[in-house]
Amino acid sequence: MIKGIVKIGPLLLIVLVIATAALPAQAVDNFAWDASGDGLLNGTYNFREVMWRNGSDLSRVAMYGTIVFDGNGNYTITASVFNSALGAVQPFSRTDAYRISAGGLGYLNSPILTQGSGSLWGLVSQGIFIGSSTEDGLNDLFIAVKAGSSTASNSSFSGNYWTAAMNLPSSNVAQARDMLFPLNPNGQGGLGAVNVSGFIGNGSAPVTQTINSAQYSFSSGIMTLAFGDSLLTQPLLAGNVECYLSPDGNFFVGGSRTGWDMLVGVRALPGSAAPDLLSGLYYQAGADVDTSADFNSANSYYGAFTAAPGVIVGHQRILSGFDASRPYLAYDYTYSDPLKLAADGTNDDFFNYHHLLGAGGAIRIGYGTGSRRGINVTLKAPDFSGSGVYLNPVGVSNGASSAPFTVGISRGGFMALYGTNLASAPLQDGSMPFMLGGVQVLVNGRKAPIYYVSSGLILAVAPFATSGSVASVQVINDQGASATRTAFVDTTTPGVFTKPPGGVGLAIGQHVQDNSYAEITLDNGARPGETVLIYVAGLGDVDPAVGDGVSPPSNPLSFAKASIHAFVDNEEATVGFAGLSPSLVGVYAMTVTIPADIAPGKAYLDIQGPDSYTTEAQIAIASSGLADQPNGVRGPAHRLTRSAEPAVRPPGSVRQMPAP
Repeated sequence: MIKGIVKIGPLLLIVLVIATAALPAQAVDNFAWDASGDGLLNGTYNFREVMWRNGSDLSRVAMYGTIVFDGNGNYTITASVFNSALGAVQPFSRTDAYRISAGGLGYLNSPILTQGSGSLWGLVSQGIFIGSSTEDGLNDLFIAVKAGSSTASNSSFSGNYWTAAMNLPSSNVAQARDMLFPLNPNGQGGLGAVNVSGFIGNGSAPVTQTINSAQYSFSSGIMTLAFGDSLLTQPLLAGNVECYLSPDGNFFVGGSRTGWDMLVGVRALPGSAAPDLLSGLYYQAGADVDTSADFNSANSYYGAFTAAPGVIVGHQRILSGFDASRPYLAYDYTYSDPLKLAADGTNDDFFNYHHLLGAGGAIRIGYGTGSRRGINVTLKAPDFSGSGVYLNPVGVSNGASSAPFTVGISRGGFMALYGTNLASAPLQDGSMPFMLGGVQVLVNGRKAPIYYVSSGLILAVAPFATSGSVASVQVINDQGASATRTAFVDTTTPGVFTKPPGGVGLAIGQHVQDNSYAEITLDNGARPGETVLIYVAGLGDVDPAVGDGVSPPSNPLSFAKASIHAFVDNEEATVGFAGLSPSLVGVYAMTVTIPADIAPGKAYLDIQGPDSYTTEAQIAIASSGLADQPNGVRGPAHRLTRSAEPAVRPPGSVRQMPAP
């Protein structure tokens, strides 16, 4: 079962009663980001950061060197910078602050931007920190790896590795390239013949290159991969790449001292991959540029996903950059994707990325094979546990979509809280009381309506009074109180209630155009051109306002304040009503008119808010033999296109923390 995908009961049939309670005196907003995990970043790391700003010049900057974390929220950088605007390598140093939560999610005051002007967000696991400056209008990818021994030598690097790389060699987006290739260091400085396969610009055919007699060497713990000078007019790979190898030898990152490339490598699996080797929670970060003829854009992101048999449910906090005339947009993107891991550890996703799992299943790397030239790095999350009333530091997820903890919460949104000893026995109460089985949930100190409690899971609704950019979440029962966990506060965190529950099944909805209110099922699917009622969560503030734990009225209806859009198989569908569903606490409803030309089968139903986009659920479209129809249309276009881009994130909700 995917973490977050749970059976939450027949929500559509519950008639909730009004539940009221006084807000506790300790309610307060504007919490600081959790710093209890600062010690997860401690010691000397080597790093590389590649940055670019999309537009006519595609200005690029590479920074690389050493960053020392003191374990108490302070870092010192000694590095070099190569800027396309200057054309020369310059020294760089800086001392500043960082904050990491108990779950490994946090930020550095931006290493390269002006003091106090921005934050680089990311996650740490496996001795590696990956992240991106998603809130600052700057596309970048930052990777830091725990420094190995300064006496490392050629014998420190041997065996079989897979390597992925992305390169922006010029200001022309069409010259962007990415690639994947094996490396087989012999422990004595030789790499032999290196066979590289990749893509250049918007070319759809793979490009191959063979580099003979490639070499490597170590100096003061830094590894140099020497690929020689290529005679090709358009080489995928050439010259020297300076790399940082992890102490365990499982991972390395690097790039040219005078280039804007990012190269990552992972130790290959020693044999065949078990089908379930990619499972559990993973952290991710990546970057790419879209080189298609009609839509040049840059994207960089961080986030997480949960892998379970046959499916991935994920979140990416994405910064999408368009051309100079259009704004940069940071938004939350949640998605599901079929998962099939091949015996060689590879899998492909609907973004048209090809991934390779290594390091015993702990690290995955990938590169773009469609119109996107890019790179992705994925790290297995630590296994968290604790005693007493324990709220998992990665356990605050979306109660409808199952999106992982990196997505945050929204006012009025269903939360799924995971941990241990959260309640003495399973209980469910459709009246949504503020205390259930002796259990309370506090969000910024305010009591949250609770639908379900058990030892390992609580389903509750975030109070509408929650404000600020960060919220604290805590569970209290008769055994004590959990540690507080911090989560982002977003305008919207949409998810579709589905069968089976969890956000990746068929949408729960009803036929309303014919006044039958019959449930939409495989045998009674929505008809093209029909208006249907869909039940969702996480649409945020409403007007008129409704109190926490109070059944929303039917007259007047409470409309979502945010602009909400729906898409069916990539085609925008007309939304009539979007707001709270009368009598159902924490449940929103939407009337959606199915586009007339949608093919029968199971179509993807996507929901977009001003700061969010979710593509997980499907809706049954009427036809005979529907259960045998393939899944609907979906592809890389589901990263927001010009016809479906959100508004700029509302003021005050940008994920940018003040200097600690």
